[in-house]
Amino acid sequence: MTDPSLGPPAGNPDGACEVPAEAMPADVSSPRSVVGDGTPASCTADAFVEAVAGGGVITFECGPDPVTITLDRTAKIVNDTGPEIVIDGGGKVTLSGGGKVRILYQNTCDEAQKWTTPMCQNQDHPRLVVQNLTFVDGEASGEDPDGGGAIFVRGGRLKVINSRFFNNRCDPSGPDVGGGAIRVLSQYEGQPVYVVGSTFGGGEGLGNVCSNGGALSSIGVSYTVINSLFEGNQAIGEGANPAKDGTPGGGSGGAIYNDGNTFTLSLCGAAIHDNHANEGGGAIFFVSNDRSGHLKIDRSALQRNPSDGFETQGFPGIFVLADGDPEVIDSVIE
Repeated sequence: MTDPSLGPPAGNPDGACEVPAEAMPADVSSPRSVVGDGTPASCTADAFVEAVAGGGVITFECGPDPVTITLDRTAKIVNDTGPEIVIDGGGKVTLSGGGKVRILYQNTCDEAQKWTTPMCQNQDHPRLVVQNLTFVDGEASGEDPDGGGAIFVRGGRLKVINSRFFNNRCDPSGPDVGGGAIRVLSQYEGQPVYVVGSTFGGGEGLGNVCSNGGALSSIGVSYTVINSLFEGNQAIGEGANPAKDGTPGGGSGGAIYNDGNTFTLSLCGAAIHDNHANEGGGAIFFVSNDRSGHLKIDRSALQRNPSDGFETQGFPGIFVLADGDPEVIDSVIE
């Protein structure tokens, strides 16, 4: 299993972009649940899964040293236990899927997790924040819904703050599956997923892998990525989307895969390097089908992200169909 101590710390050390107030860490001073009683042995998979089902603010008391909690089943959010759900590992907790299960699941349209509004695909809760955590060895291959080896979210909101993602995986082929680490759908009123000060991959064997979007994947969802690192993630499908004849499809967006109509990807202070796509966009695959979407790259560095199939001329490692060329400010793309 993956040793989280071998991975880099959370975030891009060279990122210097300001973090907006709504993307700052959540207050966890009054938790609803505390996993553990101060010893590593008390921080069990059962205790964590039960805490997630109970919702609210969740913290950990596992002793003074780093601890890994290996799950035997996915922790699932119940949609009426928020509206705010915060999971804070204090920088010491690793959640592992053991190479067998997805780690965390939120789906407002899953009746088993309770419907709370008549418009499950566009509701403002649960509002999930994961912060100061490490996610390793999540496995969503063959899962329904597809994608999101570490985290799958449909509906409500998601924020990821000061967290690390190593060796998470989802299906290795298919044109519409993605997100080795995170897969997101249907965010409330098109508001962005914030990814702040977080790391996806790093050293050898730490990259996240899926058919598309080795680290992040979404359909019709906006992302704002701030001061974060993407290294060694891979899109390993073959045949692109739609799948070429005789292929299973996939292989685009080594680090990030975004598809849909009106949405944005905004990078500020991001380091995206040494990711790989078998087809398009070794770093980023961004396709706005109606050309209303917008890609912005600000004070970021995208380097050594090979696309074996195709990319947009003049933008190495990127395939983009949007409202024009990417907006590039004080950035390196090579």
